[in-house]
Amino acid sequence: MKSKTVLLTLLAGLLLPSFATAELRLPAILNDHMVLQQKQANPIWGWDTPGTEVTVTFAGQNKKATAGEDGKWTVKLDPVPANADPAEITIKGSSERKIADVLVGEVWMCSGQSNMGMIVAGDWKAQVESLASNHPNLRLMTVPRVGTQDLKDDFKGQWEAANPENCKSFSAVGFFYGRYLHEILGVPVGLINNSWGGSAAEAWVRRDALEADDRFASLMETWKTREVTLQSEATQKKYEADLATWKEKVAEAKAAGKPAPRGPRSPSSLLEGNARPGNIFAGMVHPTLGYGMKGVIWYQGESNAGRAHEYRSLFPYMIEQWRKEWGQGDFPFYWVQLADFRDELAEPGDSQWAELREAQTMTMSLPNTGEAVIIDIGEANDIHPKNKYDVAARLVRWALAKDYGIPNINPQSPTYEDMSVTGKKVSLTFAHATGGLRTFDVNEVRGFAICGEDKKWVWADAKITGANTIDVWSDAVAQPIAVRYAWAENPVCNVLSKDGLPMTPFRTDDFPMITAPK
Repeated sequence: MKSKTVLLTLLAGLLLPSFATAELRLPAILNDHMVLQQKQANPIWGWDTPGTEVTVTFAGQNKKATAGEDGKWTVKLDPVPANADPAEITIKGSSERKIADVLVGEVWMCSGQSNMGMIVAGDWKAQVESLASNHPNLRLMTVPRVGTQDLKDDFKGQWEAANPENCKSFSAVGFFYGRYLHEILGVPVGLINNSWGGSAAEAWVRRDALEADDRFASLMETWKTREVTLQSEATQKKYEADLATWKEKVAEAKAAGKPAPRGPRSPSSLLEGNARPGNIFAGMVHPTLGYGMKGVIWYQGESNAGRAHEYRSLFPYMIEQWRKEWGQGDFPFYWVQLADFRDELAEPGDSQWAELREAQTMTMSLPNTGEAVIIDIGEANDIHPKNKYDVAARLVRWALAKDYGIPNINPQSPTYEDMSVTGKKVSLTFAHATGGLRTFDVNEVRGFAICGEDKKWVWADAKITGANTIDVWSDAVAQPIAVRYAWAENPVCNVLSKDGLPMTPFRTDDFPMITAPK
């Protein structure tokens, strides 16, 4: 009898997984208060017992699918127009689920590192802006930060209707961007905050895609070597020893009434962190893949500034890979160029951050992309400028002009187009100088440097000579060959379009980059 009982117990244990999967399950991103992207087919997916027929009902539509061997099923809803009246999605499989308070409108992903992650509460105008943020039809979702090499299918999170309290903990750039759209277009808006402070671009790309591209061979080899070291017994023992020493120092500091020292970083935190190739894609991007959206806004690059040359390839590759993964074609992808930061330099020269900004600008060669230049609203002593309202205002111009057909909006900052040299004077021509060029703060044109064949940069005099032209010269350079503008971490520069958009930093030379591989 005893052996029979044991056998039955074992059989019950073996059957438990089947019972556990015999229930309809939906990902967190498909939940109450969600927003469907208007005017496009929207995937709805989940998991159920393999072989189970699942029916999805919404707005008079009935879509059917069968759960595959892995339990996953997917249907696509037919496109519907924007609708602010709460609706319901019913899903029937081995059990039944209802998704309540579903709206239809515009959906945008808000992604990048800490300047995208910085919350509304951190903005200079947080108190006033939060009070103006009671918008039931503006919906917010935040994806938790998870770094892993294993592809995740889900996360813990929920959609919420924006109000003066919950907006404070949402991405400031994302929230202001979405609120602009909501108020201007008059339709519901859904925002997905998918950001991680300090993250490197390579962490946002599928790892096997990076490994298959020779352009990133050096990057991947460096990481493979690092991974072996981090997972070694010697590294673990060193960490344990450092941890023990740190605990002793903490006790000493506490006894002396002094601040505790920072603890050692564990090897696992680096392996599960925001820089390892593929980590964020697997843990944060993969669970959102397929969710119907209009496009992406992006603010990242500080962590890659030391490898700006590589970013020329890596950043556009990431965009291309995301578009491929989503299967929605070349959806809009708009980003923020790095702001001004650190000390102002007495003399002109090279700059990693300037090279990163250049790499960002070059990425506009991809279709349906746009760049918000904010070289005028950064802070020398803070890598996280607190004016996120104007950042969002410049970003949203791209969507309004290119995606929503709002007339008479120029989204692009003035950009360098051509140059000619006459004697010691360089004449520059610019595109996108809508309404002409002007200076800010003072009448004197600031921010230009010039050099001759010796490649020694000196500050230059400059004058706006036409609607889209500027002359640049220096008495110290008799035969100039190149000009740079705003080429520094924190440049002193003041040229704007009449729309108030700052001129895009640029260089006319192709001198070797300081971030190029040695």
